[in-house]
Amino acid sequence: MPRRLPTDDVYGKAVQDIILSSSDTDFIDQLIPVLRDATTNGNRPFHLTQSLVQYVEEREAEIETIGLTKHEEFLGSVNQLQLVREGTVALTAEILELNQSIKASTEKLAEQKRNLVDTQAVRQNISDAAEALRESLRILHAVNHAHELIRKKKYYGALKSLEDLQNEHLVPLIQNKYATQHQLAGLIQRSIPASQKTISEAVMTDLNTWLYRVRETSQFLGEVAFYHTDLRRTRMKERVEQNGFLKHFKLNSAIELVFDESEEFDVLDNDEVSVDFAPLFEALHIHEALGQSDRFRADYAATRRQQKDLLMPASVKLEDDDQGSSLSSLLEGVAGFAIIEKATMRKAPQLRSSVDVDELWDSMCQTVINLITKALRDVTHAEVLLKIKGVISLFIQTMDGWGYSVTTLDSFLLKLFDKYAELLKRRFSGDFQEIVSTDDYMPMTVNSLEEYEKVINASWFSQEKPVSELTFPCVLPFSQMYPLCCIDIRNFLEQFYFFSDDHFQHASVIDETLRKSLDELLNAKICQSLVERLSSQYLGQMVQILINLEHFETACQELEQLLIRARSSTSAGGPVSLTATEQFRSNKKTAEKRIFELVNSKIDDLVDTAEYDWMAPQSQTEPSNYIQTLTRYLFNIMSSTLLSLPREIKELIYYDALNHAADRILMLPLAPEVKHINPNGVADLARDVQYLTEFVGSLDNAFMLEQNLDELKQSVALMQTENADEFYDITTRNKKYGRVNAQNGAILLEKVTHAVEGPHRAPQGLANFSSRFGLR
Repeated sequence: MPRRLPTDDVYGKAVQDIILSSSDTDFIDQLIPVLRDATTNGNRPFHLTQSLVQYVEEREAEIETIGLTKHEEFLGSVNQLQLVREGTVALTAEILELNQSIKASTEKLAEQKRNLVDTQAVRQNISDAAEALRESLRILHAVNHAHELIRKKKYYGALKSLEDLQNEHLVPLIQNKYATQHQLAGLIQRSIPASQKTISEAVMTDLNTWLYRVRETSQFLGEVAFYHTDLRRTRMKERVEQNGFLKHFKLNSAIELVFDESEEFDVLDNDEVSVDFAPLFEALHIHEALGQSDRFRADYAATRRQQKDLLMPASVKLEDDDQGSSLSSLLEGVAGFAIIEKATMRKAPQLRSSVDVDELWDSMCQTVINLITKALRDVTHAEVLLKIKGVISLFIQTMDGWGYSVTTLDSFLLKLFDKYAELLKRRFSGDFQEIVSTDDYMPMTVNSLEEYEKVINASWFSQEKPVSELTFPCVLPFSQMYPLCCIDIRNFLEQFYFFSDDHFQHASVIDETLRKSLDELLNAKICQSLVERLSSQYLGQMVQILINLEHFETACQELEQLLIRARSSTSAGGPVSLTATEQFRSNKKTAEKRIFELVNSKIDDLVDTAEYDWMAPQSQTEPSNYIQTLTRYLFNIMSSTLLSLPREIKELIYYDALNHAADRILMLPLAPEVKHINPNGVADLARDVQYLTEFVGSLDNAFMLEQNLDELKQSVALMQTENADEFYDITTRNKKYGRVNAQNGAILLEKVTHAVEGPHRAPQGLANFSSRFGLR
C-alpha cells in the first residue's frame, strides 16, 4: 500500500461530504464553501488538496485489495461480458436489416400520404370557400334585415340587429386578419355608424312629430283637466251640503281624494283625449342604446323650452266679447303642457328631472302673471275680475292636484283681490253717492204688504207694530235712501265674499279688507254726504237726515255682528268695530244742533216781527200776531215735522226751542233802544207771555217744559209789581223772582219805573243796586 502522507485532517469530514454528494449540483454546493474557506485562510488550500489526495489513495488501496482477493470472480465476469457483447453484435445486424425493410415501406407510405394530403387540402379549400360564402350571406342578410326594420320603423329591433351582427359576426372576423371575410366585415363595420345615425334621425323625426301633436293637444288636454276638476268641485260641494264637517277640507286634500277614489279618471287616457308616450320612450331607449342619453336629454329639454315659448302669447285679453276666453285658452294650454311634463317625469325620471319641470313651471307661471297684470290695467268691471279669478282658481286646483307649487299663483290672487276690492268700492261709492244725492229726504211710503216686506228684509229695521196692525199705504220713518243703501251694502258684502268661493287661501284678508272698505264707504259716501246736506235751510230735510243717521247707526251695529258671523275661521277673534258707527252717532249730535239752529232761527225771525209799543196809550185786547204765529209754528213742527223723531230727541228740541223763545222774548224789553216802558206796554207783553204759557201747558210733559218760561214769567211779574223794593230784598227776591237775572231785573225796573215816575229820579234802592252792578 502506498505511504500516507502526514496531513492535517482538518478537511476530512468536508471531503467525505463532497464525495458522497448525490448529484453534480449537490457536489458543487458542498465544494464551494470549502474552497471559499480554504482561499481565505492562508495555507489551507494546500491542506484541502492533501486531504483529497489522501482520500484518492485510500480508495485505490481498497480497489487493489478487492482485485487481489476476488480475481476468479472478476475473470468470470469478464467472460460473461464477452458473451453479451457477441449477442449484441448479432442483434445489431438484425436491427439494421429490419431498419432497411421499414425504410422501404415508409417511403411508399409517405408517397400515399402526400397524395391524401393534397386531396384533403383541395377539399378543405372548397369547404372553406363554401363556409365563407355562407357566412358572407348571413352577414348580408343581417344587414338587409336591419335596414328592413328601419323601413318598418322598428328602430330598436334594427339597432339590436346591428348590434348582434357586430358582436356575432363582424368583430370576430375583423379580429381574425386572415379570415376570408375580413375585408367584407371591415366594410360593413364602417357602415354601421351611418346606419345608427339613420336610426337616430328617424327616431327624432318621429319624436318631433309626436312633440308637435302634443303641443297641439295641450290646450284640449288642459280643457279636459279643467272639466274634470270642476266635476270634482261639484261633487265636493254636494258632500259638504250633506256633511257640514267636510267644509274644513279643500279640494286635493287627503279626505277629498279618498272620497273621490270611486271616480277614477285618467286625464291622459280617456274618451276625449289620449296621449301615447311610446314614441318618446322609443327615442329615449334608442339614444340610451346608442350611448347618446345626455345629448338626447339636452335636445329634448331645448325643444320643450321652445314649445313653452311658442305657447305664450304676446298679450292676453280680459274684457273682450267672450270674457275670459283668451285667458282660459292660455291657462288650458299651460295646464296641458305642465301635465305632459309631470307625466313625462313620472314615466321617465331619467329624462326629465323635477328641477327641469319645476323650472319650466315657474317660468310659465311668471309669464302668465305678467300677461294678466298688464291686461288688468284695462279692466274696469269687478265682474270681469271675478270671472278671471274663477278661471285662475280652477287652474290652481288642477295643477295642485298634479303636485305643482301654486304659491306664486296664490300670491297673485291676493293682488287680483286688491284690484277687485278697489273696483267694487269705486262702483258702490258711485251708487251710494247717487242714492244720497237723489233722495227726496221725505219719510218713505210703502203701498202694499209685499213692498213692505221687501223693505224690511233689505233693511235693518224693526217695526214696533205687528204686521197685522199695519194699514197701507204705510209711512216708514226713514227716507228711501236708507233701504236702497242697505240693499247696496248687502250686495257689497255678498260680492266681496264671492271672491272667496272655490279657492282663495287668504280669507282673513277678505274680512279685513271688507271691514275697511265698508267703513270707508259708510263714512265718506253716506255719513259725510248727509252731514254736507245739513247746510240746508229746510227743517224737514234736517229732521229726515237725523232720522236716517239714527237708522244708519243701528245698521252699523248690525253690520258689526254680521261681519263677526261671516268672517272666516282664520281671522282673528274678538269684536269687529266700524268707525262709521261712532261717526253716525256723533253726527246725530251735529244734526240735532243744526235742527236747534233752524228752529231757533225761525223763532228769532218770528220774535223779530214783534211790534210792541212800549209807551202805548192803551193796551191790546188780543195776543200779538207774532206770538200766535210762534205757538202755531211750534205746534206744527211738533205734530208734523218733528213727529218722526225719537221721543227723547223731540222733547230735547222742544225744550231748547221754548227756552230760546223765552230768552228772545225777554230780550225785547231789554233791548238798548227801549228806554221806557209804561204799564200798557207791560200789559201787552204779559198777555203774550200768558198766551205762550197756556200753549205750553196744553202740551205733553208740560210740567218740565213750563220751567223754560219761569224767568220770562217772573220778569214780567217784576215789571208789573207795585213794590219794586221787594226785588232788592234778597229773601223776597228768592221767593218771588228767584229765576230773574239780577242785572236784567234791575234794568227792567229802571225802564218801567222811569216810564211811570219820570226820568228825573230813580228810587234810592235802585240807584244803589245800579251802582253795585256798574249801571248808569
